[in-house]
Amino acid sequence: MGSFIIKGGKKLQGEIIPQGAKNEALQVLCATLLTSETITMHNIPDIRDVNQLIELLSDMGVEVKALGQGSYTFRANQINLDYLKTTEFRKKGAGLRGSIMILGPLLARFGKGYIPHPGGDKIGRRRLDTHFIGLQNLGARFESEGTNTFYSIDATELKGCYMLLDEASVTGTANVVMAAVLAKGTTTVFNAACEPYLVQLCRMLNRMGAKISGIGSNLLSIEGVSSLSGTEHTLLPDMIEIGSFIGLAAMTGSEITIKNVQYKELGIIPDVFRKLGIKMELIGDDIFVPAQESYEVETFMDGSILTISDAPWPGFTPDLISIALVVATQAKGSVLMHQKMFESRLFFVDKLIDMGAQIILCDPHRASVIGLNHQVSLRGITMSSPDIRAGVALLIAALSANGKSQIDNIEQIDRGYQDIDGRLRALGADIERIDN
Repeated sequence: MGSFIIKGGKKLQGEIIPQGAKNEALQVLCATLLTSETITMHNIPDIRDVNQLIELLSDMGVEVKALGQGSYTFRANQINLDYLKTTEFRKKGAGLRGSIMILGPLLARFGKGYIPHPGGDKIGRRRLDTHFIGLQNLGARFESEGTNTFYSIDATELKGCYMLLDEASVTGTANVVMAAVLAKGTTTVFNAACEPYLVQLCRMLNRMGAKISGIGSNLLSIEGVSSLSGTEHTLLPDMIEIGSFIGLAAMTGSEITIKNVQYKELGIIPDVFRKLGIKMELIGDDIFVPAQESYEVETFMDGSILTISDAPWPGFTPDLISIALVVATQAKGSVLMHQKMFESRLFFVDKLIDMGAQIILCDPHRASVIGLNHQVSLRGITMSSPDIRAGVALLIAALSANGKSQIDNIEQIDRGYQDIDGRLRALGADIERIDN
């Protein structure tokens, strides 16, 4: 187990490059199972969740070659399906939520698959129904052990159909799309997720020979093909990192330039942070955040308190609610944070309250934040990272706080953020990684 030791209250300055998108990586890596030909990928982030998925694919028989930092080739021409029945696979798959997305490609290409109930963040219930029902609509038949912790699936012949997804699940949509590209006939998916990372997956699949139309909308049409070929693919920068760095600049009163952000793919993320009073400027494809002594929360036109809530894309991503909440603690004004999609993601606010933040946790989904306007600094404490995004939110709080903070369980942060301490030190942060 590791910890970060942070001496806060320092202004940061410089440029930072966001890593490749974690959530895109988990999708497109699973898609390598759809072909026996070579797929080359660039800008893959060097983080625990992604590295564990690459290791899992290698264990399954995918030939993986590292070409350089962030670049790999993958060739799935000798998949060992028997490995999927082993205790080792059960353990590895259960420890990684992204493992659920190997299922669609396995069923599409091999007609069968196995999957343990995957793990991941402890942020409330994360249903798998959308995955299972969508694949069942295509003709897959599930059998589970009595404990419902391991599933074997038969999909001898997947057939295209019309389906209305019960929720716009990103990973659920990805799984269905990857299964449908090799199914017989046409599949129509309504209420499909349409975030940029899913758009990236669909475009990659089309370059491999798939026939997907409606990309970027919530109505996808997939005409099944008999086989797919190799391709080359470059991942987008991680929008969650970009939002995190915007929040970091504001909380620490720092001047930071975030490089190569693919601004057109960020949706309303910059606008939400602007509503919190954060100034930023787009220079080319870089976001420049100037040092601000204070930032004032906007109110609605009728004068009511600003509410920031998450929603499926193109709404505000739930992964940035934790960051926006921390930023609001030092804003001028009040904000109601409404985390609709996960009922346990706000439970880290007790640590912020211990640091001196003024927050009322109304219920598992809502928190009222009274901004301190940098008139009262947060104070350093010892705390533990409960999940990836809350962990980075606490890290941002610690960097802005007076005194020393210690964040334990940083393995959670490492799951989603590449060399975060090294990159922060390059900006001038006083942060040290220690092994306990």
